[in-house]
Amino acid sequence: MPHGRPPPPFPGGRDAFPQAASTVVPDPARFFAPALLSSPLPTNSFFQNFVLKNGDQPEYIHPYSVRSAAAALTLCYPARNHSPSFVIQTFVEDLTVSAASDAAAAAAGQRHRVAAFDDLSVTLDVSPSLRAFLVRGCPFVTVATADAAGPVDISVASVHAFIEVASCDDALTKWRLRMNSGQTFLLYASAPIRLAQSSVTQLSAPGFSGVIRVAYLPDPSMEAVLDQYSRCFPTAGEASLNRPFCVEYTWRKQGWGDLLMLAHPLHLRLLSEDCCVRVLDDFRYRSIDGDMVGVVGDSWVLRTDPVSPTWHSMRGISDDGVGEVAAALRKDVDALASSSITTTSSYFYGKAIARAARFAVIAEEVGCPDVIPAVQRFLKATVTPWLDGSFQGNGFLYEPKWGGLVTLQGSKDTGADFGFGIYNDHHYHLGYFLYAIAVLAKIDPSWGRKYMPQAYSMVADFMTLSRKHGASYTRLRMFDLWKLHSWAGGLTEFADGRNQESTSEAVNAYYSAALLGLSYGDTHLVSIGATLTALEMLAAQTWWHVREGDTIYEDDFTGNNRVVGVLWANKRDSGLWFAPPEWKECRLGIQLLPVLPISEALFPDISFVKELVDWTMPALSREGVGEGWKGFVYALEGIYNKESALQKTRALTGHDDGNSLTNLLWWLHSRGTADDGVVGFSRCCWYRQYCH
Repeated sequence: MPHGRPPPPFPGGRDAFPQAASTVVPDPARFFAPALLSSPLPTNSFFQNFVLKNGDQPEYIHPYSVRSAAAALTLCYPARNHSPSFVIQTFVEDLTVSAASDAAAAAAGQRHRVAAFDDLSVTLDVSPSLRAFLVRGCPFVTVATADAAGPVDISVASVHAFIEVASCDDALTKWRLRMNSGQTFLLYASAPIRLAQSSVTQLSAPGFSGVIRVAYLPDPSMEAVLDQYSRCFPTAGEASLNRPFCVEYTWRKQGWGDLLMLAHPLHLRLLSEDCCVRVLDDFRYRSIDGDMVGVVGDSWVLRTDPVSPTWHSMRGISDDGVGEVAAALRKDVDALASSSITTTSSYFYGKAIARAARFAVIAEEVGCPDVIPAVQRFLKATVTPWLDGSFQGNGFLYEPKWGGLVTLQGSKDTGADFGFGIYNDHHYHLGYFLYAIAVLAKIDPSWGRKYMPQAYSMVADFMTLSRKHGASYTRLRMFDLWKLHSWAGGLTEFADGRNQESTSEAVNAYYSAALLGLSYGDTHLVSIGATLTALEMLAAQTWWHVREGDTIYEDDFTGNNRVVGVLWANKRDSGLWFAPPEWKECRLGIQLLPVLPISEALFPDISFVKELVDWTMPALSREGVGEGWKGFVYALEGIYNKESALQKTRALTGHDDGNSLTNLLWWLHSRGTADDGVVGFSRCCWYRQYCH
């Protein structure tokens, strides 16, 4: 796709599924400006807490945690608590900015309002007098007085005692605020501001009109840099996916001079050498995601290596393994005729149909085309009712308040379908359906054409790129273009912010969308799916996979964990939603399932795979460990010790409901030798002419 051309919309709209009258989603009109309500709204964004319940839970807008409540904006440069089982950032009211004229609004419980939002920022009308430009990765928090408010009396408060409040220039536009906590904040103003200390914890400034910028000072040596870039501030930002395997950031700014922002570790890894920015290696802010480093420039280009989504294994199945895989395949396919899917859960149903779809693809690879018609009949019988509305007990519906798919059960019960009705886990559930649909459309093109509108609506629910008014679905519902991975939390308020447990199921979603693009000959969908797949995998390797000696997290946590259980915006937890930290086999499994050709690109480092398996293996001796979870451990062991893994896999008496003996044998017999400790996943990209 040529540079700069906006991506075409997916051909799936709100009419592909019946409209729902949900009784469980909250009313977005409580927090969003009226002009925003006519378009689909984000349901899993970095500022989601601001628009749920009372809107007063903080959100982590790197490098600060920010809370808006009682007509005031509070920021915190968070400290971390840690142990062998968790790392967590704690919120403390370091500085609170408010306007005295808004006291009546605060007393009346008037809520803030989201005036604008985009991929990289949210503009919050905190009160009638104050507007905050909250831009991710900005070392300053920027607050402006409202034009209509005129000069307002500003209050700056802290939970700490101020031990120094000093003007740093004759113009009264820079102040140093030092506290008994040991912290120092710098306050910059676009016009003279006369701060006076009214109490140990309270400052006031009369009659101010303009822009205030507040920055924490981690080290005295960084003050000159903050001074230099204090007069240019971002008001909004856009992340573009106009080229495959490339994300471009562009910020809108006001003021004078160059723009200073902060990059997290994955940004720095992907920052292209040909973009006009300057990296300030010694300018660093602490973050739960690793040190954030200063970058000067109002436009960034991030590039990742191409990953080509393929139906089959990279190297093919070894000659001595074809017979064993084929025998298991015939047995598993025969069992489809005598088994039915009894669950009505969209998640478990999706896993079951994706499991069956794997048989058709593996049959192609081992030369058993005669079993494919049986798989085709099973998939048509089980997938079609969810697409034509005839499934009994559940189904997909379009919910218009926020703009997205929900399930029939989820439209009435927040707990049904793991919260799908309040936009939780959409990429997980839909990813499994899309894999089955992609396979069925591949082997039965006429069926694929008939149900293309429903298939594309399921893609569009979580992969829409359009920002246009009148779109059916919000932009990239689950994927965070600043963190470069997905979140799964939906319309639920969490004190620790957004969260995601399974990175591999997120990878499956974007990979399956790319396969759907292959089935329909849609290079745009293949490109977007492959790009998001590549980014999700890199983020998983950066923040979920914990290698011995890594320095992102504290030593006690790193030493005790080889993989994160649930990753939150403000927390890293070794426990899972469904299992305690000691169930290491579940932690490994939830970061691997489902086992697919793309899985080897998710785990390319053999030395880390061995660390992870060695760390997990002792847990398998615990009484009651599920056979299905053992299978995932053996799958990873097979990357470096195929024969041992095969022996253990053959002895399994059961498999995960989305897995099978056929799939595990396919995986193990398609493992080969690797050079230099890195799995040889193909980086060949058949649409390379579109790449950078």
